[in-house]
Amino acid sequence: MKKIIYLLSLLVVGVLHAVEHSAASKHTITHEDVWLMNRIGGAVPSPDGKWAVILVTLPAYDIKDQVTDFWIKSLTDDTAAVKLTTSGQAKSLPVWSPDSKQIAYSMKGKGTAPSQIHCLNLADKIDTQLTSLLLGASAPKWSPSGLQLLFVSPTYPGALTENDNEAADKQYKARKYNVRSYEQFPPRYWNEWLDDKKLHPFIQDVKLGAKAVDLLAGSQFSKNPGFAGSHEGEDQKLECVWTPEGNAILFAACINAQDAPRDTVPVQIFKLSLNKGEPEVLTHGTASYEGLTFSHDGKSLFCLMRPETPNKVYDLTRLVRFDWPHVSEAQNLTQSLDRSVSNFAIPTETKKVYFTYEHAGLEKIYSVSQTGGEITEEPSCDTGTSGNLRAGASALIGTWDSATTPAEIYLYSSVKPKQLTNFNTARSEAIDLQPVEHFWFTAKDGLKIHNMIVKPPHFDPTKKYPLFVVIHGGAANMWKDQFVLRWNYHLLAAPGYVVLLTDYKGSTGYGEAFARAIQFDPLRGPANEVNEAADEAIARYSFIDATKQAAGGASYGGHLANWLEATTTRYKAIISHAGEMDLVMQWGTSDGIYGREVNSGTPVWGDSPIWREQSPVMQGGNQAKGIGFMTPILITVGEKDFRVPMNNALMNFATEQRLGVPSKLLVFPDAGHWILKGEDSRYWYSQVQAWLALYLK
Repeated sequence: MKKIIYLLSLLVVGVLHAVEHSAASKHTITHEDVWLMNRIGGAVPSPDGKWAVILVTLPAYDIKDQVTDFWIKSLTDDTAAVKLTTSGQAKSLPVWSPDSKQIAYSMKGKGTAPSQIHCLNLADKIDTQLTSLLLGASAPKWSPSGLQLLFVSPTYPGALTENDNEAADKQYKARKYNVRSYEQFPPRYWNEWLDDKKLHPFIQDVKLGAKAVDLLAGSQFSKNPGFAGSHEGEDQKLECVWTPEGNAILFAACINAQDAPRDTVPVQIFKLSLNKGEPEVLTHGTASYEGLTFSHDGKSLFCLMRPETPNKVYDLTRLVRFDWPHVSEAQNLTQSLDRSVSNFAIPTETKKVYFTYEHAGLEKIYSVSQTGGEITEEPSCDTGTSGNLRAGASALIGTWDSATTPAEIYLYSSVKPKQLTNFNTARSEAIDLQPVEHFWFTAKDGLKIHNMIVKPPHFDPTKKYPLFVVIHGGAANMWKDQFVLRWNYHLLAAPGYVVLLTDYKGSTGYGEAFARAIQFDPLRGPANEVNEAADEAIARYSFIDATKQAAGGASYGGHLANWLEATTTRYKAIISHAGEMDLVMQWGTSDGIYGREVNSGTPVWGDSPIWREQSPVMQGGNQAKGIGFMTPILITVGEKDFRVPMNNALMNFATEQRLGVPSKLLVFPDAGHWILKGEDSRYWYSQVQAWLALYLK
């Protein structure tokens, strides 16, 4: 017996030694590790469920060296994915033809040329450029017959033909003056100044030399100044789909864009016959719709619906169903779910709708019957983030990643997820990436707050580490167990910091009331919860050095970083990127007005005290009281950021300099809201680490 115990002890020691050796052999993450990881843009299964085409970008520090191509993977066997294209040009995620023999996609032209629609035949690998429109084309969709493509393209006001667009463009470029003129808000959005061109739906036969037809050309609808597409992140879009009958299309757009400064602007669903004419509005009220998807029997229309409740700052995104073709009241399939649906997919050979939603740092897969009923959790990974779901036949595929594992493509089934690709596996396994650790606490305001911590590489629990409190943007957002490019958790922790990620009130993933709790308390309440989270982490984890704390964030996280700068001296250093300094100035210079009024309770000239009481710059007197504006702060901003315009950063820097606070301002001339160029990103991370090292080491 003693001999057995002895042998077992030797085995345990050997295993522990192997684990320690394995951890020691892994290297500390670098910016190159983060930036040069292959970027998976998603995958699309063929209608017959046999294949998946995957969009993969091989990044580079110089954008000219970046390569984007398609790979193809069998869904019926375990053969590895193979490269399908070699052009390297930027591409959109493709769409399959109904017979699973071709894919259509948009591809960026050479130099400054716009994107055009291409078609790739899978049998002979022949790629055909189908469109040659002056202003480009994007977002292709196959007709039910497979003989035509629906897509969108910008048009000049009043243009009826391609010749009209060419004439208007020539006249624009021939101007001897240079000016931007506006009669409607907003003049700019995210990172670009807007112009008077609008996206229109086009159709074209799938054959070389076919003519593209503008379905809205000459319509009264297109002349309405309130007509506009919606927005997907930083990009404008006009979402369009074919009807099952193939004789009409649906599109999602707004018709009261001119009301944006003073009201909500709902995105409604419209039907437009291929015989042109005027679009018919199918939905009414304040709700907005997106993700238009027909069931495979053509009897139901599914989409995501956001109610846009008057005078509320946040609404859950619901999965809804309409009867087709007689559209009436929407059936809310997720009425019982106090979470927003992120995305959904409908495999052909099923009566279910599969979808994902955020919860406490994770995103998993769920389903509901197409006719409604109980929501069921489906097999997905225990950690991390599942997303980008797409379906074909019985195949459901999507991405999965975690803080320690960059994204790969997975096949989801009724048994368990199956990893289909290994684009980043070897590289990520060579890096010492500590898994995130979750904890909850109850804040003084009574809300239960979820947090994650990320430990530094080669972590030793007997040592003491400084705490870096990193604050997410949004505020309607959530820290996820996910491998991120900007504010990468492990890259921030790499010099030897414990990173704390807190989902303060206003965050998504905790229900509608939690997200709405930020209304009338935009900065003070969330910042208090962030500070309490730091206290809780210090109390829980003996390896955190309470004497060395720093905080930082971007966008709304930058707003909160500025509020911490103005109201506490607990931190040794602060990082603020794209942070608001004055609520009134932000209202007047950003690309959104009305939502800020709803959040604060009145217009800026109203009687709400929030405009002044929760503007960081207005707390300048706190320095004389010894309770604010004393922490060294690094301020960074993109010069082309129109969401949180650069004047906020300039005011912040002026305030710090006026008060004699150690401060540094970095302005990136080519950047917008985010720093997206490789060398700019590398420099930004180096400056963040240098600033933290100066005050924490």
